[in-house]
Amino acid sequence: MLELKDISIKLGEFSLEKINLSIEKGEYVVILGPTGAGKTIVLETIAGIYPPDSGSIELNGEDITFADPKDRNISMVYQDYMLFPHLSVYENIAFGLSVKKNPADEIEKKVSEVAGILGISHLLHRSVINLSGGEKQRTAISRAIVMEPDVLLLDEPLSALDVRTRERLRKELKRLHMRFKTTVLHVTHNFEEVFSLADRVAVLNQGKIIQTGVPNQVFSQPESKFIAEFVGTENIFRGDITSGSGCSVITVDGLDIVSTATGIEGKVYASVRPEDIMLSREPLKTPARNSFEGIVESITNNGTMVEIRVDAGIPFVTVLTRRGFSDIGIMEGDSVFLTFKAAAVHVFS
Repeated sequence: MLELKDISIKLGEFSLEKINLSIEKGEYVVILGPTGAGKTIVLETIAGIYPPDSGSIELNGEDITFADPKDRNISMVYQDYMLFPHLSVYENIAFGLSVKKNPADEIEKKVSEVAGILGISHLLHRSVINLSGGEKQRTAISRAIVMEPDVLLLDEPLSALDVRTRERLRKELKRLHMRFKTTVLHVTHNFEEVFSLADRVAVLNQGKIIQTGVPNQVFSQPESKFIAEFVGTENIFRGDITSGSGCSVITVDGLDIVSTATGIEGKVYASVRPEDIMLSREPLKTPARNSFEGIVESITNNGTMVEIRVDAGIPFVTVLTRRGFSDIGIMEGDSVFLTFKAAAVHVFS
């Protein structure tokens, strides 16, 4: 439905380089990347704010690369809302429909429907000036979705909100997407938004898309050291790999880690997500191919999870729930065993 082909653009010292991205009708795609990666510029180029230096943008088979923004039927929501302060909530939501001279009864019907879904029907008469951050963002999203856009662009729409409001709005965005089947391109650096909303994710860094895939694939099978570090893999090792029958062995500082990766030789990176590592006081009776004894170096309580760093000849990081940590009863300096499957070891160049 939406296709970016070799989009390149230079803005001052920053540039997007050959951005290629295809989005299906009704798909919810999240662009993930660090601050300064160019995420917002990708959205603004799609919206028509910046013309690309090269490449093309197609929407429903039509070239819109240099089309006027008002002719693209694309709506965009920024993290700072950009509401009209002199208008009421109702007038803000109805603004685009009024500009298009839709009949008053049709405008009222559409505004009421969207406001009801986003839970702001009781606010329609109010000025936007005194709304909370969550109410302002709901108003901004309503104003965008009421236009029935072909594509909805969301630029970190939840980043300015508190944790509880962010969680509620994530659920409302999910419900909104299911109700209207709108094609959505959502920019964020928040992993929770990726897993709760995205059908597919594209990782952007320094103006380049460096990996695309479903969330689980990108997070468990990163294609570069940068992605592995960015998505919080933690356990990333550099070593020599030798392939055997049905498996490979990566030797890292004298420690042999078994992986299901085959047909690879030479220097590689190996990564294991912390949540894939089992921690125990005694060796586990399990078919898992990797089991190492080590010493607990540090314990960090991160609220819902406890991070444990273990020296097993090389440093490992694993995580436990607070209940799991309480049950195992370990302290810094204790001897423990780390166990993980060969399939949990991802290998990349």
